[in-house]
Amino acid sequence: MTLTRSELAQYVDHTLLKPEATPAQVAALVTEGAELGVFSVCVSPSMLPLEVPVGLAVATVCGFPSGKHHSSVKAAEAAQSIADGADEIDMVIDIAAANEGDFAAVQADIAAVRSSVPEGKILKVIIESAALSDEAITGACHAAEAAGADFVKTSTGFHPAGGASKHAIELMAQAVGGRLGIKASGGVRTAEAALEMIEAGATRLGLSGTAAVLDGLDEINAGGSSSDGTGNASAEDSSGY
Repeated sequence: MTLTRSELAQYVDHTLLKPEATPAQVAALVTEGAELGVFSVCVSPSMLPLEVPVGLAVATVCGFPSGKHHSSVKAAEAAQSIADGADEIDMVIDIAAANEGDFAAVQADIAAVRSSVPEGKILKVIIESAALSDEAITGACHAAEAAGADFVKTSTGFHPAGGASKHAIELMAQAVGGRLGIKASGGVRTAEAALEMIEAGATRLGLSGTAAVLDGLDEINAGGSSSDGTGNASAEDSSGY
């Protein structure tokens, strides 16, 4: 796969979700994201509202990072974020419900948040793929589609099981069949890893080290290799994108 720097940048949600992030760091993220030409910036809901230049979307998270919140709380959090100017909501499912095969509960949870995310705003569903069986990944994707989600997303980047993998992206792509977007996040730290995820079916990338990934793409396009990264996050490397 060959992409230009600007084409790859448009896949990116430029992300800062560390709990110690300051308003000044978030402002710097916005500035850097605009300079890099990314699709959006993704920050914690308490950092909203944000002043962003025209053309830069604002994403935030909901029920993050554990997913072990009442659905009504997730829905209220999403509604507040929309009121505060978010264009996209990335919600975390109840991982245990998915692994136990209770996809009716997963669907109901997602539907509750969808009810707070109006038409024209994007709902992404974080399934924490590294913590799920293959069957649970597929079932969670089907539940997300049935509940009206726009995207399914691999990971929070905070789970000890790890982040995105090519295998998970391929399973998710098979499950949603192009009807939903697919976001790879968690441990995607090199240009090679980013391209691998896109080739496997990802239509969006959650990155914290966006500049390094784009610089690595420049090296690849110039005939080199940016690193030997695989795109699979270990527990030790799972630090929030």
